[in-house]
Amino acid sequence: MAAGLLRLDRVSWRAPDGRLVLEEVSLSLEPGQLAWLRGPSGGGKSSLLRLINRLAEPSAGSIYFMGQPLEAWQPPELRRRVGLLPQSPLMLAGSVAHNLRLAFGFKAAQGAQPPSDATLREALDGLGLQGVELTAQAQGLSLGQRQRLALARLLLLRPQVLLLDEPVSALDPESRELVEAVAVAQAAEGRAVLLVSHQPPPQAQSMRRLILEQGRLREEAP
Repeated sequence: MAAGLLRLDRVSWRAPDGRLVLEEVSLSLEPGQLAWLRGPSGGGKSSLLRLINRLAEPSAGSIYFMGQPLEAWQPPELRRRVGLLPQSPLMLAGSVAHNLRLAFGFKAAQGAQPPSDATLREALDGLGLQGVELTAQAQGLSLGQRQRLALARLLLLRPQVLLLDEPVSALDPESRELVEAVAVAQAAEGRAVLLVSHQPPPQAQSMRRLILEQGRLREEAP
């Protein structure tokens, strides 16, 4: 198996109740690769992303980023480089601008210049949020708007790997196409992108296609 920017080597994970959710999952992602991951609900897709982001620990096997075990990375630095967009992103009380700048207050981003209002405006507009003011209360936005706001926040940190967990589940068709186009563009810029979605993206035929069923990961032939 190639070294890969991100590599999973026979990773298994058991839920707290002892149920085996993931069984000997192996995967390698290179810079510039875009992979679409699908599978039945409750089949472990979100758990897999949490393991990669080190929000949970494997029961067996190893995960490597840039050739180093995940344990060698400080969690804040790892999560800046390996960005996770969860299905239900967290928004804190406060404005849209405040929530967009949150990551720049973390230890991993110390020394980085917080983005200007103009940069934040551009990030929102690029995800179809032209009607959302920077001064609006983030917790008052719809789920679809919060998903796109969280994606904008993630992209501002310029991670090397993007883990997108059902980022279009609450979006209308036009917004869904826009977000999927952003994922394609991010891969074209050299990032590794793992996109979880029940619905096939418009460019699914040109992506790596992964299926997670009964805890096992397999790749469809091109």
